[in-house]
Amino acid sequence: MSDHAHAHSSSARIYIVILGALLVLTGVTVGAAYVNFGSSSINLIIAVLIATVKATLVAMFFMHLRHDPPINAIIFVSSLIFLGLFLLFPLIDIGSRDKVVPYGLRVQAQPAAQKKAATPAPAAGGEHGAAPAAAGHAPAH
Repeated sequence: MSDHAHAHSSSARIYIVILGALLVLTGVTVGAAYVNFGSSSINLIIAVLIATVKATLVAMFFMHLRHDPPINAIIFVSSLIFLGLFLLFPLIDIGSRDKVVPYGLRVQAQPAAQKKAATPAPAAGGEHGAAPAAAGHAPAH
């Protein structure tokens, strides 16, 4: 077998392995979407990290970055670092703010069990079943 044919078959095997890794990482991404890691920021960071690994595999093998001069890899890694920084600062800013409730937002109705517990007890001294006295009027004796 010639060197060219051997290189071709090994590169086809590498592509199949990388394809399998990308499919597994896609499954991990879908699975991670159903897991709550504590906050939406942590979920986002995990999803971005998985996507970064997938993008690196695509760039290194399918775009043949691993065969290019090292300066191209340095530029690629630098772009990933700067992308991470550009995403990190807004996440820090958003996490440090108080929750904002828009003006005019309706308060959700309380469930019946909470309403019953929240209603005040009838005034003491009145007859059982009697209506409460109207505001501003003294009760008749």
